[in-house]
Amino acid sequence: MSVKYQFHEAHDLEHRVHFVLSRNPYLGKRDVRCEIVDQDVVLKGSVRTYYQKQMAQESLRNISGVRRIMNELEVVVGNSTRHRG
Repeated sequence: MSVKYQFHEAHDLEHRVHFVLSRNPYLGKRDVRCEIVDQDVVLKGSVRTYYQKQMAQESLRNISGVRRIMNELEVVVGNSTRHRG
């Protein structure tokens, strides 16, 4: 089941992306940041599971104006990094 968010055109892409990420129940208070260049979104930061990494990316797919999502989130368990990319 996918959730579609609708926004007034006056809201910029960055605001829409932050809104959706902040309401993603799988991310909670994880260290997830994003950079937006043109219509490309780059996810950065860290999450605890590969599932959270995928859910962060998938939550952005239905946002109008997103052309491409580059997921650079790192999966971290405790203080050690397991995977990036």
